[in-house]
Amino acid sequence: MTGPAVPFREIVLKVHSRCDLACDHCYVYEHADQSWRTRPKTVSEHVISRTARRLAEHAKTHALPSVSVILHGGEPLLAGPARLRKVCEEFGSALSGVAELDLRIHTNGLQLSPRYLDLFDEFDVKVGISLDGDRAANDRHRRFADGRSSHPLVLKAVELLRQERYRHLDLGLLCTIDIENDPHAVLDALVELDPPLVDFLLPHATWDDPPPRPNGSGTAYAEWLLKIYDRWEERGRPVPVRLFASVLSTLSGGPSLTESLGLAPTDLVVVETDGTLEQVDSLKSAYDGAAATGFDVFSHSFDDVAAHPGVRARQLGLAGVSETCRSCPVVRSCGGGLYTHRYSSAGEFDNPSVYCRDLEALVRGIEARTAAPPEVTDRAELVEAQQDLTRTLLARLHADLDGRGGERWDEAWQLAGVLESSEEGAAGLDHVLAHPYTRTWLLESLEGLREGRPGAVDEALRLPDYVAAAAVRSGLGLRVRADHRGGRLHLPTLGELRVGGEGEHGTVRLSTAEDGFVARRDDGGGEWRIRHGAGSPAWSPVRHLGQAGAPRFALDDLDPYRNCFGAPAAPRLGRAEADEWEAGLAEAWELLEREAPSHAAAAAGSLTTLTPLTAGRHAERPHGYGAVGLRSTADAKRLALELLGGFRRSTLRALLDVTDLYASDGSWEYRPLWQDGSVPFSGLLAETYERVAFAALDPCFMDGVNEALDMMGSAAEPTAGGRRFIAALKEEVKRTQDKWAH
Repeated sequence: MTGPAVPFREIVLKVHSRCDLACDHCYVYEHADQSWRTRPKTVSEHVISRTARRLAEHAKTHALPSVSVILHGGEPLLAGPARLRKVCEEFGSALSGVAELDLRIHTNGLQLSPRYLDLFDEFDVKVGISLDGDRAANDRHRRFADGRSSHPLVLKAVELLRQERYRHLDLGLLCTIDIENDPHAVLDALVELDPPLVDFLLPHATWDDPPPRPNGSGTAYAEWLLKIYDRWEERGRPVPVRLFASVLSTLSGGPSLTESLGLAPTDLVVVETDGTLEQVDSLKSAYDGAAATGFDVFSHSFDDVAAHPGVRARQLGLAGVSETCRSCPVVRSCGGGLYTHRYSSAGEFDNPSVYCRDLEALVRGIEARTAAPPEVTDRAELVEAQQDLTRTLLARLHADLDGRGGERWDEAWQLAGVLESSEEGAAGLDHVLAHPYTRTWLLESLEGLREGRPGAVDEALRLPDYVAAAAVRSGLGLRVRADHRGGRLHLPTLGELRVGGEGEHGTVRLSTAEDGFVARRDDGGGEWRIRHGAGSPAWSPVRHLGQAGAPRFALDDLDPYRNCFGAPAAPRLGRAEADEWEAGLAEAWELLEREAPSHAAAAAGSLTTLTPLTAGRHAERPHGYGAVGLRSTADAKRLALELLGGFRRSTLRALLDVTDLYASDGSWEYRPLWQDGSVPFSGLLAETYERVAFAALDPCFMDGVNEALDMMGSAAEPTAGGRRFIAALKEEVKRTQDKWAH
């Protein structure tokens, strides 16, 4: 096992090892491990103080910002208020100034009273209560030893915790599933109590001791939970349900929210009443001694436990699940199930969960029932989302500079606010911020500040140039300062003004008007009047290409951030070269409109900027939506393919900026038929997305596409949105195949 051990952020402290109920599904008393019989009933003060010091030591070593301590049993309230107070005081004192302390207690609620809750209020101890639903459901398992119902006393505890003075301590309800209970009645009873959270737990079982399945169905638990899910949706999701929230999160590319699902490493250790350090408690249902480590708080640190092979095995993520699970499409959501539930005496823990079919059916069922989230698919929406993202990045840059930009930044920031206050000014600012290479500047600046690069603040101080360009575009009579570097003043989206020699740097004052602007060097070194449409030897405007009937694109061969493609950007084109580009683009566009009209229409509505590239390789950097780098104008078909490929790459990148199409990228590799070697899911998706578009111009690009789509459709990485994206690609392929078939 490689890599450092994951530090513990949560400990379960057994404060009492006996219980006042006789639940027949309890993993502590009713399953294989019976070690509770030899342990003290109540945790001693010595164990409490030693554990608190060990946890503080662990938190300090790993610089943990917070740690959780869960008081457990048996029934923890049987330890009594005095012993529980000692726990709170010792841990509070030990962690003071080291890490935030999150104290919790899980109880059956029978002993809960104002005396306990006042204590918990004093130390901010959150309370979770076990309740399996209505009276019939709860009393199926949760009874006293003499058979009496516990339900009335549990309801009394819940009602007490719901009182206004204690409501802030309420963690919610834990419900163990029994598929013989009425799922609707169970949910309705729990919702009626208005808890902040409901957590449904699968009963502990292994391959040696499988869960009951009265009707013989291999997906009976999923069917029961999906009935709960449907009822929950029907009622408008009245309370959060951790199990459902976790599946929905992973389907959207997010993390698991519960230990029983997902691939996140375990960060929990158990301290028994005698100070013994053990692995997660549910392992007691696997076999006698399954949770044992051989360590205790007197002789061993938590780091010793974190390095234990049994603990490390549960920190391996995808590598820690069985081969069957690693190749399963839902493993990112189910995570192979709870570690305990994988056990068999033959294969130990190298198995899928005994609930494997249930977990797959549950994930698939929720995925099928989930309405499409508000994803960006419309081009106008995508442009708007990108604009919002750019503004967010600009605000972050402002915050990260934290005053280091000085007077120049503040002046430009204030002028941007002035521009926003008028329709013309806001339009000018929107245009400049929407420029694809503005995004490159922002990301480069943020990264430079974060890494502490020399000159990072100076690089960020290009804001005056962008605001000046917006002011010129607005046509409003404004005065603004901008900076020239190397004797050149660059106004993004507009052009470049030569105001001095290569080694000169300084400030230029601009006066804007409807017909252009006047620029004066601050040091009196010159003045230039630039009118829209009028030439000037010192002024190099951004050219625009496009003949009658075709869209117009900016041919940006000036922007200092245009060098963001996989090949070096070409220097400023001569007039003849620009004319060649215009002619070549017209021919390529005519081909696109004839052979791939839907792609041409999409590109026409989204592409804004073309940048000529030269031969060679260059580090690719992020840029905003709507820019394409092109290498050649000599061949219409080749140029059309470059346009399509660049447009698809730009679109996919923009989609990934605002929505998650996949997660766990790089965990698996795929071998597309059109190349040697393997690629991660992200590479397969990007290449397939391009080839589907290329096939509209040349059917040879269809080779291997259907196989790639099948690979992605059965992969574990796609989110729910990603699967819809793949389905849309399949529809696009069908239309292209129909075209070539006719």
